[in-house]
Amino acid sequence: MGSALRAEATSPQTNSRPLRAWQQAALAQYEEQSPKDFLVTATPGAGKTTFALTLASRLLSRREVARVIVVCPTDHLRMQWADAADAMGIVLDPGLTNAVGPVRAGTQGYVTTYAQVAGKPMLHAARATAVKTLVILDEVHHAGDGLSWGEAVEEAYAFAARRLCLTGTPFRTKPDERIPFVRYEEDTFEGDDGEGGVGLVSRADYTYGYKEALADDVVRPVVFAAYTGTSRWRNSAGEVVAASLSEAGTRSVEMQAWRTALDPKGQWVPHVIAAMDDRITHLREDGGMPDAAGLILASDQDDARAYAKIVRRVTGKAPELILSDDPKASKKIERFANGSARIAVCVRMISEGVDVPRAAVLAWMTSYRTPLFFAQAVGRVVRSRSPHESATVFLPAVRPLLALAASMEEERNHVMPPPRSQTDEELEALDLPPREPREGELKQWEALEADARFAHVLHSGTAHTGEGAGAAVVVGEEDEEFLGIPGLLTPAQTAELLAKRDEELRLRIAASHREAADDVMVVEDHPDEDDAGRSWRDAAELRREINKLVNRVAARTAQPQAVVHTQLRQSVPGPPSASASVDVLRARRERLRTML
Repeated sequence: MGSALRAEATSPQTNSRPLRAWQQAALAQYEEQSPKDFLVTATPGAGKTTFALTLASRLLSRREVARVIVVCPTDHLRMQWADAADAMGIVLDPGLTNAVGPVRAGTQGYVTTYAQVAGKPMLHAARATAVKTLVILDEVHHAGDGLSWGEAVEEAYAFAARRLCLTGTPFRTKPDERIPFVRYEEDTFEGDDGEGGVGLVSRADYTYGYKEALADDVVRPVVFAAYTGTSRWRNSAGEVVAASLSEAGTRSVEMQAWRTALDPKGQWVPHVIAAMDDRITHLREDGGMPDAAGLILASDQDDARAYAKIVRRVTGKAPELILSDDPKASKKIERFANGSARIAVCVRMISEGVDVPRAAVLAWMTSYRTPLFFAQAVGRVVRSRSPHESATVFLPAVRPLLALAASMEEERNHVMPPPRSQTDEELEALDLPPREPREGELKQWEALEADARFAHVLHSGTAHTGEGAGAAVVVGEEDEEFLGIPGLLTPAQTAELLAKRDEELRLRIAASHREAADDVMVVEDHPDEDDAGRSWRDAAELRREINKLVNRVAARTAQPQAVVHTQLRQSVPGPPSASASVDVLRARRERLRTML
């Protein structure tokens, strides 16, 4: 590499913001090695997207590649990647479907999903080999979600010029289902049962862990506030069972107590929502985060809708309700990320990769408890924007979640043991919403009631209950005390302040029950925002305008719409609208206007 190119390669000016130290180091390593495959493991919130697009920009500017293809898990992330690329001067089309063959003119590539690649791998292979292409596999562990997805990714991109793999968390793979383009080595591991074995270890080319990110002020420190309570339910024999979340005994009883606590009809959920809302208020008023927001994770859509009603009843404001089957889900996520709403309720739409920097509070109201999902979800509230920010996670005081919370403060090991040969049915049941009984079948479980009590703050694997810490709280004003920024208050002091507010929240919840009906409607308080002005959004909007204008011209001239489309392409030559450039689409729009 010549001196001019080397100087350009190490320059951090491809983005409006200076690159972080880890991003510069990873880019320097890539430039030195110039590999075909490169795997980066960086903790959620560290800036993997910026790193990847900076690398893409440099490769495009040096003409080492002529196209960029990004593969990500969800449709919403397609738009997020396209927006981020657009800000860096790279036009990636997030709307290119498998029904359209060529990549649209005027773009430098496109963003797709693993599901789309699995649908037509040979089509994506043709696109990736038509010119020299950099393929970015975002959250590459999804290539191991099913054997067909892994095979499709390998078939589609085996002959691409460059491949960059990104992941934010450790991922599991079976020995016979290795993720394509990831390097593995054999290593020993210790299983959950204490017995060791030999498994496969994926080796990243560059790793940036939570510990390093915390030291660099790239992510926020997390305070885990655990809430216990007594759950009462009726089992299949008609017996009423009561158990504490934190002292449930067997795994089966723990599961039922957990599910009962999450039931919208009980008191545990509104109590924790009130605590969450209280925390958001203090972050906005005294914590230096005037736009602070919170996320509530639900197990299924029915619970999410019920939780949204509780948020409206307890806080007096409607949350953003984000459901996967809502066609406006992506727009709602973007609106919440850039708006001022306090709380969003969702199922899994914001669990992975979605960027909401102002979100600093998370309420864990789901039965999911896998390490991957936990790390990704907590990762949504740890992205730091300025020093002294902190994140708070409210969660049930159950053993599986407390163990995952404790592990967040340890150095994450990239080694993950292979899955057990025998499935632990009791543990797996915690990851699934309860199944409704079939007709004539006795109910195995029926929630009756659940209350909530502050249990402890988890810090460095130690539970701080707040008992006996009152004398240590030396901050004056109550609001300042509750701030609880790590470094200002000790974990024990933070626990003491949460405990002091617990009774206030209990009275607040009781009042909300007396004043509001259970069938309160969730009315969105957030108007739609204008999406125009971005390159790929312009193309999508132009296509919609053209279709409307074609309908009007067809109605006015009494011609079939297909005839109008044919005349339009004759007047303004070019590919079909689905793959036409923005300039061609604008010309066609103007032509249609002259026909009215």
